[in-house]
Amino acid sequence: MKNDLDHLPDSKRHELAFVVDCLRKGFAFAIARRTMPRLRGGKLLKIILFGSYARGDWVEDPIGRYFSDYDLLVVVDREELTDVPEFWAKTEERLLEELASGKNLRTPVSLIYHSLEDVNEKLRLGRYFFMDIVRDGILLFEEPGHPFAEPKPLSPAEALRETQDYFEEWFESACGFQRNAGYAISDEDNKLAAFLLHQATERYYHCLFLVRTLYSPKTHNLNQLRQLAEAMEPRLKEVWPRSTKFDRRCYELLRDAYVKARYSRQYRISDEQLAWLSSRVELLQHVVRDLCEARIAELAEAA
Repeated sequence: MKNDLDHLPDSKRHELAFVVDCLRKGFAFAIARRTMPRLRGGKLLKIILFGSYARGDWVEDPIGRYFSDYDLLVVVDREELTDVPEFWAKTEERLLEELASGKNLRTPVSLIYHSLEDVNEKLRLGRYFFMDIVRDGILLFEEPGHPFAEPKPLSPAEALRETQDYFEEWFESACGFQRNAGYAISDEDNKLAAFLLHQATERYYHCLFLVRTLYSPKTHNLNQLRQLAEAMEPRLKEVWPRSTKFDRRCYELLRDAYVKARYSRQYRISDEQLAWLSSRVELLQHVVRDLCEARIAELAEAA
């Protein structure tokens, strides 16, 4: 793998060094007090930069309020250590605090966590997402002696079959949540409608990841899914405009609906806000369908 950051400005290299230091120290603190045999001696094996900052096509647009994230794959030596609340939540909180202060970090950080065994299994199964990371990613930290498996690309026919299966399952599931949101709106149950629109949005993103890469991040974090999806397919940026306070507030309500629309008495969403979100989710549906069908047609031609 590549390991140089010469294409990045000094400020970005310093930020990434700071992020790596936070991840290593945060993990060391989280693991130090563990006495259970399955956790004792757990190791952080690799930290890899992928996405726009690895490729060199990141975006910083203060006017449009769009900033590319640092996309990082964190690899550990056992699956239990990928538990975010247990081992990584405090580090993620610290990175958000540092981003807010702007002293050591001015670029958002998006993190995914996998065990080495899991990554190697996905490489052996020909998962494009991980094959691309191994090919194009930049190694920021590595514990020696833990190599990745040799990738085994799928045949075009195998890739087509898996892609079609994912599309049929996930796109229909997303459409089902979207339809049920419409029923909830007609029943004037705005909180339920907001939650269902969140679920539809999440599933449309997962559908696109699975169709394009045969992998999707294990997260309900809508911000993370959105950032990764927009980095992969810039056309998706049109779905969620950021130009007005109303636009941004509506998206915040959608993002928060996963928890607050179900459990918080303080969660409120107006008919106008809900109508706006419905129209944007409908646009997301159309864009995702177009992108997925184009990918399936490409694979069908290759097969």
